[in-house]
Amino acid sequence: MANLASEFLRQGALPVIFTAQWDKQWPQKCILDEVPVVRLPQSAWQGWGTLRYMNALSRWLKNHPADFDLVYVSMLKHDAYAVTGCLARSPKPVVLRAEAGGKDGDCDWQQSARFGKRIQARCRQANALVAISPAIEKELIQAGYSAASIHRINDGVTSMVIPDEHQRFQAREVLAEANPDLKLPVGARLAVFNGRLHAEKGLFDLIRAWPLVQHEVPNARLWLVGTGETRSKLVETVENLGLLEHVIFPGVFDSLEEVLLAADLFVLPSYREGLSLALLEAMAHGLPVVVTDIPGNRVVVQDEQTGLVVPPKSPQQLAKAIIRIWRDHDLRIRLVRSAKELVQESYSLESVAKAHLHLFRELISRKLEKRVYRNGS
Repeated sequence: MANLASEFLRQGALPVIFTAQWDKQWPQKCILDEVPVVRLPQSAWQGWGTLRYMNALSRWLKNHPADFDLVYVSMLKHDAYAVTGCLARSPKPVVLRAEAGGKDGDCDWQQSARFGKRIQARCRQANALVAISPAIEKELIQAGYSAASIHRINDGVTSMVIPDEHQRFQAREVLAEANPDLKLPVGARLAVFNGRLHAEKGLFDLIRAWPLVQHEVPNARLWLVGTGETRSKLVETVENLGLLEHVIFPGVFDSLEEVLLAADLFVLPSYREGLSLALLEAMAHGLPVVVTDIPGNRVVVQDEQTGLVVPPKSPQQLAKAIIRIWRDHDLRIRLVRSAKELVQESYSLESVAKAHLHLFRELISRKLEKRVYRNGS
């Protein structure tokens, strides 16, 4: 959303980002890539903190009606509930964005979370919803959202120049200085996963594949970037397989750019997935990708064309595909070039922002017409 806001600004809109002030020491206002950021009061106590944030968000919207024309909300959760309720009788449109699909998705969360169904009922009142993949669009319709209110707009990424060996070496040096655990041997091959450390992400399969990779490519390394509930069990599996020097858990990064510049390969072994932004970013950075054969991945990865596709829950096939990419230079170059062409044509941040702003202007115009009609009648 921050990247999108920056592109909105570049295209002439005036975005403001609202988020939580998790720490009292953080400034309530700051600037991120020239975009104003407002942090609203939040508390570490989960229930009370969420309620406090929702109230602060609603209060700001009610007290500053002249300062915005439309509100765009990330995820169909508490923020969406607060904004949609607050602006129910307002001429200001509300657009909600479903960020993920499957087990980690917003629709699944609404079915299982406390007050989830109540939040879902409120979210259905939004003026429009953005679905970033066909799979998420299908989930929204199955969950009872009006098909007419759903707009398919891809996620967008900034395309990068394919890094050369010098840039890769520099990125690895920067990361090693920041965290000695990330220091790589000279000539190491680095595969990266980025996302939530969750059982549905297929990470146990990837770890079990690593001894097979290591046997053929002794200098291979794997970074599992992110955080999540299965982290401790994943670390235990790595220990049991004697892979502590080869499989690293770097945690979460503010920006993945250095990590992607340092990597040689991106792996996404999920069982269920929407259209992964992490996958798009890897492709945009010129990384060859290995993914599982699931609907969300198939949206952008065609086997042997823009990446290699393997069956889910198959460590042997994962290992085979990773080894193949690292051994076959011509294949690697071909996959990278085709993937970058796809991202530039269909998933550039510029085109995605343009599609959003077109939708926003249409909704604002429609609201104004309704208001004029009512006043006139």
